[in-house]
Amino acid sequence: MISALNRLVDLVEEHLAEEIDVQALASELGTTEYHLRRMFSSLTGMPLSEYVRRRRMTVAAGDVVRGGADLLSIAVRYGYGSTEAFGRAFRAVHGAGPRDVRRDGGPLRTQPRLRIRLTVEGSTPMDTRLIDRPAFRLVGHAARVPLVHQGVNPHILRHITALPQEAHLRLKALGDTEPAGLLQVSDGVDPDGTEGSELTYLHGVAVSRETATPDDLDAIEVPAGTWAVFRTAGAHPQALQTTWAATATEWFPSNPWRLRPGPSIVTILERADDFSTATCELWLPVEPA
Repeated sequence: MISALNRLVDLVEEHLAEEIDVQALASELGTTEYHLRRMFSSLTGMPLSEYVRRRRMTVAAGDVVRGGADLLSIAVRYGYGSTEAFGRAFRAVHGAGPRDVRRDGGPLRTQPRLRIRLTVEGSTPMDTRLIDRPAFRLVGHAARVPLVHQGVNPHILRHITALPQEAHLRLKALGDTEPAGLLQVSDGVDPDGTEGSELTYLHGVAVSRETATPDDLDAIEVPAGTWAVFRTAGAHPQALQTTWAATATEWFPSNPWRLRPGPSIVTILERADDFSTATCELWLPVEPA
């Protein structure tokens, strides 16, 4: 996977002024575009699209400062149809428009070319199991919320706290299959993992396909497949978020599995009364790499 990501970085450099066919590269490397994008954003802390834009504007800044070509020619060279579109992208990266930078020589913010390396500590084994599950259904109360990488997601917190106690008890009684208990489900996550991008969050339970779903509950159909289940314990949600990040930096690069499209699921096994600490399981849908 590390070599695949570095090949992706090389491809960005070779086609800075063009659309990058990530799907074709993924097929060539024997993986999927979904997994490649998820691993890139997890390891680098930015979506692939953002990295491409930063690199493109870093190189374009050299042409702007050197002069010798009008701004429309430079805009077209880097794939923009107008100086206005180019100027917006340029300002978003550098904090100043190309005309100002041409006149003043700056400010310029450089995005260095990435080179991804894997450092394996090996001192803290990840508590993981692989499980094959038949198709099942996730049912509960869903909401569209923005993605938040660090700390408590306030939008999810508001969604859960707005539910009456009777709703939680009803869901607990309805669940009849693994993953057990009340679940925190994230579905439709942007493969680039862009902060603030929308996803579907469902507070619910897992039921077998044969279980009737009440009409007033939302449902997500989950096909049969393999799941990697990571157990985590400690300060909440920090321990869970650290484990989630470690799946990209440690587990996937070291194991012959890749992410497949589907919901990620968190189940709380034990927790403190104030939720300051918790023991959780993180369920991620996987397939052989």
